[in-house]
Amino acid sequence: MSPLVFGRAVRLIVGALLVVGIIALALGPLANTIESFDGERISGWVAAAGIWGPVLIISLMTIAIVATPIPSAPIALAAGAAYGHTLGTVYIVAGAELGALVAFGLARFLGRDVLVRWLGDKLDTGWLGSQNALTFTVFASRLMPFISFDIVSYAAGLSRLQVWRFALATLAGIIPASFVLAHFGNEAVSGDSSRAIWAAIGLGALTLTPLLIVAVKDWKKNRVTDG
Repeated sequence: MSPLVFGRAVRLIVGALLVVGIIALALGPLANTIESFDGERISGWVAAAGIWGPVLIISLMTIAIVATPIPSAPIALAAGAAYGHTLGTVYIVAGAELGALVAFGLARFLGRDVLVRWLGDKLDTGWLGSQNALTFTVFASRLMPFISFDIVSYAAGLSRLQVWRFALATLAGIIPASFVLAHFGNEAVSGDSSRAIWAAIGLGALTLTPLLIVAVKDWKKNRVTDG
């Protein structure tokens, strides 16, 4: 067996074991822990961690991104409650960015070559072959909370998107949502939720702005083409 074939076989085995392991943990020993994974519980962990609290928040966020079944929102809320708007946002962004890069790296290392062998040049056709289009897709997906953060990270790793573009698009896209979650967590502790609601509305409108601009440009372009 050639070194190249052996390396691919090792990647497939490692990838399969990793997926099976995550599923087994999520359905088995960690099932109850995941179900009770709430902000209050995490806040207790952070308080007990003392000066290591920020490291705990970043680590938990990273794990939550890589291991899809674990929710990340309670961790973000706990970060805001424990460290306020600014530092809470910094820790949330750091953990989410690190988790996204780990997920991206796993998909790139374990799955990209397999897809290239199966699909060949078809894998990178159309917008999937454009670095700018892929970068914007990642950025836009980070602004929309109903799109899975974890799945986008893994999918991006399977594409030909350059890692620095992925990192930059992710970083730019997660800051608004991270601030909103940190703000909600902080306001929940203070007992005043009205400011958090207005902040969420304002930042929500802000994150939709680039998407609306693109939609308007496409609409104008189609009008000119049809005319």
